[in-house]
Amino acid sequence: MIGQWLQAFALTVGVESAIAVPLLRAADDRLWRRVALVFFANLASHPAVWFIFPRMGASYAVALLASETWAVAIEAVFYLVTLPAASRARLLGVAMIANGASWGVGEVLHATTGW
Repeated sequence: MIGQWLQAFALTVGVESAIAVPLLRAADDRLWRRVALVFFANLASHPAVWFIFPRMGASYAVALLASETWAVAIEAVFYLVTLPAASRARLLGVAMIANGASWGVGEVLHATTGW
């Protein structure tokens, strides 16, 4: 179970980094810091998405909606706290786009490989 989570976490961080790191450049021009921010934002959100929401006893659709809302909200708040001078709308948009992309990649992988 932990091994599967680590794989999913690495995939999520990879996909979201490819999107969020460039989009956060206007908020901080230090590449290393943007990479770290995306990593830690995902570390704050992903364990609950993987371990808690699927076990809530809700339908798949409800658990998915709750977990993705959680991920976007936690990551947006994380970016707001760590990048206070940045536009709130931009940071929320980054979290939404990055999470949508990682969810989409996961769905494609699941549909094509069963993973």
